[in-house]
Amino acid sequence: MSLIGSLAKILGGVKKVLFPWLEEEVGELTETQKKLIRILEIIRIEDFIDRWTAQRGRPKKDRAKIARAFVAKAVIGMPTTKHLVERLHGEKSLRLICGWENPKDVPDESTFSRAFEEFATGTLADKVHEAMVKEALGKDIILHISRDATEIEAREKPRKGKRAAGREKTKRKKGRPPKGESRSKPMTRLECQREMTQEQMLQNLPVACDIGCKKNSKGYKETWQGYKLHIDVADGQFPVSCILTSASVHDSQVALPLARMTQDRVANLYDLMDSAYDCPIIRQDSAQMGHVPIIDINTRGNKKRRDEITAEAVRRKIINFKAPEDIRFNNRTSVERVNARLKDEFGGRTVRVRGHLKVMAHLMFGILALTADQLIKLVS
Repeated sequence: MSLIGSLAKILGGVKKVLFPWLEEEVGELTETQKKLIRILEIIRIEDFIDRWTAQRGRPKKDRAKIARAFVAKAVIGMPTTKHLVERLHGEKSLRLICGWENPKDVPDESTFSRAFEEFATGTLADKVHEAMVKEALGKDIILHISRDATEIEAREKPRKGKRAAGREKTKRKKGRPPKGESRSKPMTRLECQREMTQEQMLQNLPVACDIGCKKNSKGYKETWQGYKLHIDVADGQFPVSCILTSASVHDSQVALPLARMTQDRVANLYDLMDSAYDCPIIRQDSAQMGHVPIIDINTRGNKKRRDEITAEAVRRKIINFKAPEDIRFNNRTSVERVNARLKDEFGGRTVRVRGHLKVMAHLMFGILALTADQLIKLVS
């Protein structure tokens, strides 16, 4: 059965069986509650809990229901775990959707926190998302993969991360080198990554909370305290792979490991990136994978190049000519929409946990819900 056929079958069963049963128990369901039920049925995170705890001894109580509750927290937009527990105690409909019948069966806040730490350490949401992407998109050829990064503000004290492997600072004397002595320029992180495996690349990236800085669309500098989420998005606004780093990490330094992660999950033809990724190493790496890189040209600090591009744009406008690469590049807005939806609808702006693993888990529950929601829109 095709993807659309299987999704339609699942959603049809939800509409004909699950909705009437719940409405008979708790009354009429709201649109948000119906949306949550559909998303939970598409994700089926409880099926992964058994596999996730298979080699950890006896399964712990309510972990599957708690995982469903954290998905609900992302969908409804609840800022804290305390708020989630209060809603579960007070709303019978939400409690039944997550799997509890009585308020006394709902675990306390400390149990939720311990379970969330287990989910974060075991990267549960990442594994569920990877399986969902492979099942939904792994058999097809994706035209465009759009790559971008977005700031994630966190409520924790920024700390200076350790210098990553391959980036050790070498001590040398100041001033001009003596005659006959040649000083080699240290390798950049991108140059080091060309000789690394995907696991080594990820270990090489800083992940501690720090201060990030970027220029906005109006040319003004903006700073934030926290992290940076790097995302690859397929056509149709489907998040394919995500990496969370320190806020100060440049977008281009995550392009290679993110491309490897995406390649393991889906097959695509074009890589769309903005001017932050304008680098020969990234272009060559994309071409070696069999993709066509379409990257916006970075003209900062190069007035001559900027003037040439401006003049060429004027000439194309006169003859009403649009290059095929420019038309395809317009599809890159899909990753910007995913970034916006993650923050506005699925908890990307309400990060109330600390530490790289927990922040990533919080965001990935939102990414899970967002991906399922896009699959539902594909059917409807």
